[in-house]
Amino acid sequence: MFSSVLTESLSLISFVKCIGAALLLGLVISFVHMKTSAYSKNFAITLAVIPALIGTVIMMVNGNLGTSIAILGSFSLIRFRSIPGNSKEIMNVFFAMAVGLACGTGYVAFAALITAVISLFTVLLSVSNFGEDKSGVKVLKVVVPEDMDYTSIFDDIFKVYTKEANLFASKTINMGSMYELTYNVKLKDAKEEKAFLDEIRVRNGNLKVSLSHPLMEEGL
Repeated sequence: MFSSVLTESLSLISFVKCIGAALLLGLVISFVHMKTSAYSKNFAITLAVIPALIGTVIMMVNGNLGTSIAILGSFSLIRFRSIPGNSKEIMNVFFAMAVGLACGTGYVAFAALITAVISLFTVLLSVSNFGEDKSGVKVLKVVVPEDMDYTSIFDDIFKVYTKEANLFASKTINMGSMYELTYNVKLKDAKEEKAFLDEIRVRNGNLKVSLSHPLMEEGL
């Protein structure tokens, strides 16, 4: 159904077709990412360019085992210079690489098809309620002095402001002079978040208090 535009010897016309398609499809991938999630300009540019770079690499290899091994080594070095992203950024990097591989092997029509299908599916999932966290659970981190008995110190505050609160981690910080407590909490009313944090802050002596979404802790 899909045929490659490349022949055994790479011609200028074939190169232009493949790289032109890779650049265009890279722009589509980058545009979809910008419309469906938070992004930085650098990452948007990276997504737009990756397919063309991967396509160029594949055309350079063109069945040469020695070149393939050299390029594999180069990619392994680049890995250590990269900063881990969230799960959606990693997915889109793989998406761009897959499109680049398809363009690099000459399957331009196939690359266009998978770009259209994956982009449409990503947009549909993003605008729908699919995967939304409706539990309302947040992560509360509280720093307390080492001489404070933290086992039940916040129970009365939790009773007023939360539906449930569970301590699931505690550790010493600052050379053992303080404890950092981590709770899973579910607020009764999201509008009372500030009042809740103020109560905690008064109780722990105005030390650090944070309330965040679980995904921010996991880096996803």
